[in-house]
Amino acid sequence: MTKITKKAKELASLDREKLYSVDEALGVLRQFKTKFDETVEVAMNLGVDPRHADQMVRGMVSLPSGTGKDVKVAVFARGDNAEKALAAGADKVGAEDLMEDMLAGNLDYDRVIASPDMMAVVGRLGKTLGPKGLMPNPKLGTVTPNVAQAVKDAKGGQVEYRVEKQGIIHSGIGKLSFSDDALKANFKALTEAVVKSKPSGAKGKYVRKVTMTSSMGPGLKVDLSEVEGA
Repeated sequence: MTKITKKAKELASLDREKLYSVDEALGVLRQFKTKFDETVEVAMNLGVDPRHADQMVRGMVSLPSGTGKDVKVAVFARGDNAEKALAAGADKVGAEDLMEDMLAGNLDYDRVIASPDMMAVVGRLGKTLGPKGLMPNPKLGTVTPNVAQAVKDAKGGQVEYRVEKQGIIHSGIGKLSFSDDALKANFKALTEAVVKSKPSGAKGKYVRKVTMTSSMGPGLKVDLSEVEGA
């Protein structure tokens, strides 16, 4: 007979319907932390149908406490812009050579940035970068003449949020090793950005449920009073 561990018993005893404050949720997640530094994640269930263009929710937000993750950035640029991107910390900078490298399957990047004059080259990567959510987009600030600032933002804690088919946004807000204040600041920044991105086509209740979890921890429902404007 399989022995039930103490942790499994504690997990089973959690009230899955309880609404937690952010402080309470973080406290519970810390009780179940493992030996590695887990990512704290937030899921927001929204009252939208992203199949309709006027109900798409997507944007960028800078998390004030950073993400705790080493973000790999590729930049399409030439000349001065290429030098500035490298100086800002880009992991790979190029033009046609970078395009060929990506077409060959080298896509180990978290963010792809391009200067406007490079879009004729980047356009050939639509079917390669698009499905991975890496295609540079002026609305997200990843097509910009200021590639150096875009690299610094990406490296400094800027994350993209995008609603999935089921109307849910998932995003990491830092590591469990972060302080409560740091994680709360990131939670506030993310949820405020999503609320401000409410699309014109959204009807009825916009933010319907918010859940917080860690990589190996339980999913905990967060009281919507913790989300300004929800």
